[in-house]
Amino acid sequence: MGKKIYSESSIRSIPSIPPAISGILLLFCLASGFMLSFTGCKKSSPTGPTPPSDKGYSYYYVGNNSDVTTSTSPGLVLMGGGSDVDEAYRWMIQKSGGGDFVVIRASGSDAYNSYIAGLGQVDSVETLVIYSHKGASDRFVIDKVRNAEALFIAGGDQSDYLRQWKGTPVNEAINYAISRGAVIGGTSAGLAVLGEYIFAAYNGTVYSPEALANPYNSYITLERNFLNIALLQRIITDSHFVTRNRMGRLLVFLARIINDAWSSEARGIGVDEATALLVEPDGSVQMVGWGAAYFLLANQVPEVCQSGTPLTYRQIPVYRIAAGDYFNLITWQGSGGQAYHISAVSGTLSSSTGSIY
Repeated sequence: MGKKIYSESSIRSIPSIPPAISGILLLFCLASGFMLSFTGCKKSSPTGPTPPSDKGYSYYYVGNNSDVTTSTSPGLVLMGGGSDVDEAYRWMIQKSGGGDFVVIRASGSDAYNSYIAGLGQVDSVETLVIYSHKGASDRFVIDKVRNAEALFIAGGDQSDYLRQWKGTPVNEAINYAISRGAVIGGTSAGLAVLGEYIFAAYNGTVYSPEALANPYNSYITLERNFLNIALLQRIITDSHFVTRNRMGRLLVFLARIINDAWSSEARGIGVDEATALLVEPDGSVQMVGWGAAYFLLANQVPEVCQSGTPLTYRQIPVYRIAAGDYFNLITWQGSGGQAYHISAVSGTLSSSTGSIY
């Protein structure tokens, strides 16, 4: 297992620093040769030439940073966040033919480079931190993404990906890489943006109880049509599933998609932490890791789904799989797992088995 990666923040706002603490921080910074910024201390820049203008991205690599072309086999990794699942990255490396493995994110560091490079033979592992529209339109960034044999969207905050990337040349480049057969994956926030439908988290995260109490809560911001992944059409994904009690909010997302007439059928996939789904082009799913995955199907209009009123939505099928069980995204059927139904009645969640997970 690797490092821990998290999805949309559970903290909706950062409190201001109290004046007394600000004064102490300022004295510390001045005494240490640092300068004060709104996030704390950072090292003062030495005098000298003016640095080049901000490109809107940062780039890091290990291995050969020149492009190579290898024979790839398409595939899809749906990872639930928390600890990374080594086997999933090994599978992506194998699918990539040992080519260029490109990690994209809107914030964070290059920590994936050495981690992934240590899991198998690759030409390179490259990280692009693309944090503005300018970076998402840069020719260097576009070429790196288009030419990737494996492409992985890291955790962070999915609203950053949608705000900074949606509708930009890098959005087109991601879809081009998918169309030419690159293996693609995402964890946590990176998982959240893979489906046709997306919980955008523009206003921060939403918790299951508040979503069930009001399906049109202002924290429920939904998006669609970001990535073109055929196997994930009509699907919305969610991560950290059991750990953060997200069954209720996923049910609300499905209810909203149907109620808002985005589709007459919507499907949900919830993936737990330290868990990954390895999906072949025929839709077959192999689960690796320590948790479970949940597959929901909604094809009926909710009984009650309106602003300010608790949700009532009954008898939604769920299929739960653990390691060794089988599921197929095309047929939406499984074997070896557990089939049951969940219902929300006046905002209270229940299941046919007595447990929603």
